[in-house]
Amino acid sequence: MKKIKSEIRKSYLLDRYAIITPGRAARPREIKEQTVIKNLESCPFCPENIDKKEIIDKLPADNSKDETWDVLSIRNIFPAVELDNKKAYGTQEVIIDTPNHAEELGGMKIEKIEQLLKMYAKRTKDIAKNKKINYILCFKNQGSKAGASITHSHSQIFATKITPPEIKEEMTAIDNYKKKHGGCPYCKIIKEEEKNKRKIFSDKNIVAFTPYASEYHYEAWIFPRKHVDNITLLTEDEIKSFAKALKLILEKLETINLSFNYFLHNLVSDKNQHLYLKIQPRDSVWAGVELGSGLIINSVPPEEAAKFYRN
Repeated sequence: MKKIKSEIRKSYLLDRYAIITPGRAARPREIKEQTVIKNLESCPFCPENIDKKEIIDKLPADNSKDETWDVLSIRNIFPAVELDNKKAYGTQEVIIDTPNHAEELGGMKIEKIEQLLKMYAKRTKDIAKNKKINYILCFKNQGSKAGASITHSHSQIFATKITPPEIKEEMTAIDNYKKKHGGCPYCKIIKEEEKNKRKIFSDKNIVAFTPYASEYHYEAWIFPRKHVDNITLLTEDEIKSFAKALKLILEKLETINLSFNYFLHNLVSDKNQHLYLKIQPRDSVWAGVELGSGLIINSVPPEEAAKFYRN
């Protein structure tokens, strides 16, 4: 059997490296991790258990007394940041993706995923009105390895006045690229990856692909073709395309039972970003090399991951 050699790959923009090691996938494993899920007797995100005083927003939104909803935004009652805390200023919300306790996001109809994306846009627009807020993160943790603490499908919004260091690093790299080459680097990357075997899906509105220096098994990115800096600027048709790509990716991850995180963010003070949504499955656990050196070992080549999604 021919040995497949590893390859060190650099991130598109950041000074980060992944070592793609397809041969390591076959290494022996004596230890097998088991995930034990213990459901609460009463789910706090099921409609009958929600405290109406904690509700912030819902979709579909209306002024009637109808208490049904597709997507609900509530206050996070265990926040890391709060609007009345000067030492940790910000706000957090929980987005309940569906009233159905047994429904996972990947199994939802595209129309319901669209509603969720619209809620992200609605809450982002509202939170950004606070002039003290500079960073807004919409994210989802699904599965115990991804940090989920409740099984009922939900996501979260985290907003704060500080700019995270990784975002500063990315914005600096983008600015340097523009000074040297002109134009948005992500616009260029989208065009190149659409013609590459790392492409997962594309239509007139979006392009989804596995990044060249993927740090996670089956990592996937979704970009709008249009250069917009946040989700509130997407059209109905673009949201539909986003939902279609997201469903395709999450459905495939369900078939191999992988936990995942996804996120999209907005730096309010920078209007020249290029919006993206990143899906980062949590198959392997970062160990000594990753934690000690910052070099990431990935045994699933992004080309193979893209093939998996396309099939």
